[in-house]
Amino acid sequence: MSGVWIFDKNGVARLISNPTRESFEEKDPIYPGTSTAPGARPRVLVYRSTNQVIRSYSELEQRLGELGWTRYYNSDQPELLQFHKSANSSHLISLPRNFDNFRSIHMYDIVVKNRSFFEVRDPSQA
Repeated sequence: MSGVWIFDKNGVARLISNPTRESFEEKDPIYPGTSTAPGARPRVLVYRSTNQVIRSYSELEQRLGELGWTRYYNSDQPELLQFHKSANSSHLISLPRNFDNFRSIHMYDIVVKNRSFFEVRDPSQA
């Protein structure tokens, strides 16, 4: 186990495998719905045709609806918000119900399934 061990205010130790200066700074996330892992840079999801930063699920649902995605209500997983492309497609986008838990992994899932319509950017470039 290589890396640097850091102790927080409560005395709990955690291992930083690839330390950067940012990983040592304990900060609250500046942008809700972005990655908060130590050393991770915040990201935003951008709808490319209008250069719109997606800031809520209502905005995202509107844009996905324009692209043919519809809400999929799954009573077995109420903690997820899901969208599917069509009844004949296996494409499914699963997101946490709370937008504050919307992370870059979810953003990239949307981008992969809608390559020419969305992209993930650094907030300073959005």
